[in-house]
Amino acid sequence: MQSPWLGEFLGTLFLVLLGNGAVASVNLNRSYAKGGGWIVITAGWGFGVMFGALVAIACGSPEAHLNPAVTLANAIMTGTAAKIVPYCTAQLAGGFCAATLVWLYFFPHWRETADAGTKRSCYCTAPAIRRTAPAVFCEVLATAILVFVIAAFSSKSVASAGLVPGLGPCLVGTLVWSIGMSLGGTTGYAINPARDLGPRIAHALLPIAGKGSSEWDYAWVPVLGPMAGAVLAACLALAIGL
Repeated sequence: MQSPWLGEFLGTLFLVLLGNGAVASVNLNRSYAKGGGWIVITAGWGFGVMFGALVAIACGSPEAHLNPAVTLANAIMTGTAAKIVPYCTAQLAGGFCAATLVWLYFFPHWRETADAGTKRSCYCTAPAIRRTAPAVFCEVLATAILVFVIAAFSSKSVASAGLVPGLGPCLVGTLVWSIGMSLGGTTGYAINPARDLGPRIAHALLPIAGKGSSEWDYAWVPVLGPMAGAVLAACLALAIGL
């Protein structure tokens, strides 16, 4: 029953459910966690990545990409594109299903929360300052850092015999937490097209009370920005010899 597609699907589902669940807990009215703040949200995403990766590995995807940007970088660094379509479809589906579970889990709270933007934040990202070029730059750089540091984790200089099993997800989860705390305040740090696009589609389709616009005019930024960042990081890693 285990397979790479299932691993990527379930791993991304757990990642987005725990990440967007943290956002919903902090932002939605009449939640006990209301007002918990940015540290809670970034921790939710960091732990979501860690536990999602562990689920992916257990269910048949030993590389646990959980992110089309990581899958693209892997294709560049290995010279094979065979994983791009199956992995990315699994990741997108996992993000969509996770967002649907967030809607169900917090079902009574959507009506209690008046602001449409607050509700949308529980699904997808938006820039704190509405300027496209800076938002693109932020997503490119943050994702490039993510991909390059992941490549450094697995380099022979860091671990000549490879990482101890189970350590990789912990390191990547901590990295995502760090990126969120340091660089996430400008765009909400998508750094993962599946984490943003899958839930944005869910936001558009689900009957969320008073949900407002899904902001499709911005949706390309958290997709193309991370993909561009992944390409830059992969090329740099290859040039350095990681």
